[in-house]
Amino acid sequence: MVIDLEALFWLTLIAFLLYHWWQSQKVKEAALRYTRRHCKELELQLLDDNINLRGFWLKRDSQGRVRIWRAYNFEFSSTGEERYSGRVVTLGGRVTDLHLDPHRLQ
Repeated sequence: MVIDLEALFWLTLIAFLLYHWWQSQKVKEAALRYTRRHCKELELQLLDDNINLRGFWLKRDSQGRVRIWRAYNFEFSSTGEERYSGRVVTLGGRVTDLHLDPHRLQ
């Protein structure tokens, strides 16, 4: 069986895309766990129990290595009546930041 260069290219591309998707799912799960824990500590309700990818980019970490930077949006509530926005940021596989919009305290 002989594989030509074009078939090898497409096979490699598909494998890379599947690997990237798999890694992205792992990072999203880590960000979701972090967001759930943070909301629970502040007695906030994470609405829809979901985070949504806002964007991604290549950035350098503190050691100078190129990593994928991702930002996820989510909504939360402090009283159960209003919705507020938040954002969790990852660099590589680690959560680096979490922002919550100003919200009403219970």
